[in-house]
Amino acid sequence: MATVKLSLQNIDQVVENNDIVIIDFWAPWCAPCRSFAPTFESVSEKFPDVIFGKVNTEEEQALAVQYQIRSIPTLMIFREKIIIYRQSGSLPAHYLEDVLNKAKALDMNMVREEVAKQSPASA
Repeated sequence: MATVKLSLQNIDQVVENNDIVIIDFWAPWCAPCRSFAPTFESVSEKFPDVIFGKVNTEEEQALAVQYQIRSIPTLMIFREKIIIYRQSGSLPAHYLEDVLNKAKALDMNMVREEVAKQSPASA
């Protein structure tokens, strides 16, 4: 599957309408971002049920602020609209595949319980 360009206009819809979304926050001037791009693209071919999105932080500065991106590349995985993974830096393909397989195997009922425990409303 090819990667999807995400913007302020479509990111919420993509996250809400898909079970797993992985996002690569990057910029054209960032050498590590450019070298990671082929890995991100090739791994996307192995996971047709996962949406692989890219956010150009130069064009989408509001999204970079919204998601508190401090360094790039930064990867973020949403599962059922919950951020379950966030890491700055590029990953080798085998590690990215492993992270995605773990994300798919995650018990989301337990995740939602943990999120509810950490919510200010439950305090």
